[in-house]
Amino acid sequence: MTWSLILTIAAGAYAFKVLGLVVVGDRPLPAALERCLALIPAAVIAAIVAKDTLSVGQHLQVDARLAGVTVAIVAAWRKMPVIVVIIAGAATTAIVRQIAG
Repeated sequence: MTWSLILTIAAGAYAFKVLGLVVVGDRPLPAALERCLALIPAAVIAAIVAKDTLSVGQHLQVDARLAGVTVAIVAAWRKMPVIVVIIAGAATTAIVRQIAG
């Protein structure tokens, strides 16, 4: 990657942000669009977690990470504290790796 490409991408991202401010301004967005925009961060985080859990480089790989993420999802769904979710997921991953390896 060259510096000119990085600067061009940065300028483009900044232009999109400014364009949004100019086009929308102080007007409120429609309620349906507000609801959709509120869901985007959760969807992006879920996609990143799924990609990092199930792949190594360009290859699909199911290993101990999937068990750890599954336990963490169940713990979060049961509304356990965040530290418990993290420890449960990490411990499950470590135990499965010890058993399998």
